[in-house]
Amino acid sequence: MAASYPSSVSQRERNAQAFFPNSATHADQCRFVCIYPAYINAKKTRAQGRRVGKSKAIDNPTANEIRDILENAGLKVVLEPNRLYSREESREPQQRGRVRVQLKNTDESLVKEQFKTKDDLLFYLVEMIPKLKSRTGNQQQQQQQQQNQQGGGKGKKR
Repeated sequence: MAASYPSSVSQRERNAQAFFPNSATHADQCRFVCIYPAYINAKKTRAQGRRVGKSKAIDNPTANEIRDILENAGLKVVLEPNRLYSREESREPQQRGRVRVQLKNTDESLVKEQFKTKDDLLFYLVEMIPKLKSRTGNQQQQQQQQQNQQGGGKGKKR
């Protein structure tokens, strides 16, 4: 619903007004920082939305993994599972999801001194997601499969 303005207010003056409502504080969800899995996905290019270096990025992170890590860090987190990143080409359910994170309290003090910016969050995620149990188990299974495939090319035993 559009706001009603007096006819004497120009379009430029309407656009110059604050993006957030005056009543919105840093504790409101509309002021939380948004994080999409594509920001830390090693399989994405910078043009596709990756925001960390390729050497630090992770293969196919999910919004659920991001939520788990940030909740464990003690931050207030909201998962929006059906949100889709605008640069995402795939519409598959694995690629969906957005996580909103509160960085500041209502008095504009930081929730955690460790996380001052969105970049601090991203670097923390890149560091912690590979340590998840679900990730470490998958890596061990992949290594075993590779070893089995390498040894499987031998002939019959006689």
